[in-house]
Amino acid sequence: MMLEEQFIYRPECEKLTADEINCLQEKLLRCQLEWCKKNSPYYSKVLARVDTGRFRLSELGSLPFTSKSSVSEDPDAFICVPGRDIGEVVFTSGTTGTPCKIVYSNNDMQRLRYNEQRSFTAAGVNADDIVLLTCTGDRCFIAGMAYYLGARSVGAAAVRNGLNSIDSHLDILRTLHPTVIVGVPSFLKHLGEAASRAGLCGSVRKLMCIGEPVRDREFKLAGLGRQIADLWGAEVHSTYASSEIVSSFCECEAFNGGHLLPDLVIPEIVDEEGNVLPYGEVGELVLTQLNAQAMPLIRFRTGDISFLVNEPCRCGRASLRLGPILGRKSQLLKCKGTSIYPQGIYNILSTFAGVEDFYMEVSGEDLSDRIDIFAALSDEQVELSELERLLRAHCRMSVPVHIVPAQQVRARVFGTSRKPVRFFDLRKKSI
Repeated sequence: MMLEEQFIYRPECEKLTADEINCLQEKLLRCQLEWCKKNSPYYSKVLARVDTGRFRLSELGSLPFTSKSSVSEDPDAFICVPGRDIGEVVFTSGTTGTPCKIVYSNNDMQRLRYNEQRSFTAAGVNADDIVLLTCTGDRCFIAGMAYYLGARSVGAAAVRNGLNSIDSHLDILRTLHPTVIVGVPSFLKHLGEAASRAGLCGSVRKLMCIGEPVRDREFKLAGLGRQIADLWGAEVHSTYASSEIVSSFCECEAFNGGHLLPDLVIPEIVDEEGNVLPYGEVGELVLTQLNAQAMPLIRFRTGDISFLVNEPCRCGRASLRLGPILGRKSQLLKCKGTSIYPQGIYNILSTFAGVEDFYMEVSGEDLSDRIDIFAALSDEQVELSELERLLRAHCRMSVPVHIVPAQQVRARVFGTSRKPVRFFDLRKKSI
């Protein structure tokens, strides 16, 4: 396993060729599998007949998947270190289910710092920046800690204002003039509207977006992404992160997908049957950790739908890039014979003038889903008939829009998770 002092950022690591990356990953994968086989109660059984010392990268698809349910049902079965070596205990956000316990060793925390240092560097954040963190570092949540480590590792000043009021963040903008803000796009929209009215957007040059997608299939800003870019007059960087995998993937200044760090994770995209798909094809993202110590996961099914890009990036890096998250596997909707993900509906709602906030409830049975939108308005003159027309065209079915108070929407969206939850699944499941 990699030692803490080896998690040192060296710019030459960004210049590895595809062949060099494959060789590196094969070596690290063998080490990770051997570590898991020796120390993990769960993987000691799964890997019992696997010759980890001769394992090839090309054989990864032969190993079984690790599901979220397996981890959440018995997280201790995945722990590879004694209690004295555990440095952090965190919980997943619980966006799509019950929060799950994840443990990190001190080595894993150095790995996380290294990950974020590379991500912030790729995004162009540097020692001259002041980074306002609007994500929490408390309540056993890792995001605030991760992005704090990233900001400090590139020498930037970090302002840990966290999940605080709009007025509190406006005071920070007024007095400290941050140049970078890290936060959830839906919150950055509300903050940007308030900051714009107060004339306080001018210092911000970059928005690091977490928790919600901001780009479409073609990597163009969509929905919230376009709105916050216009509000702030700043560059928008999309990121993808997983508490379970202790990794995040951030767009560089080419804005063409999140760079996967070859020495920390191996990505795959699989179809409904679990077959590995070629680069560019859309399916479920599966991740295998490298250089992880306390609770490494092998072929972990994230439930997120995306694709991989293998062409060299304009920035010069040859590492694979993760496309925008197009939806969650569990949230796939069946509408009059058409399969769609909620993100397309979100893009319509978030860019429709006069819609302040929203959530959706999905009901129905196996043959077709019913979608109900609950929206709060900032303008009572909203053309609801036009909004319903756009939704009907997208879903190929009538989508009712129910107007409700903003307080009700905020309580629903932010009341069950540390991330905004806009999808509520009331469908009857087949037995």
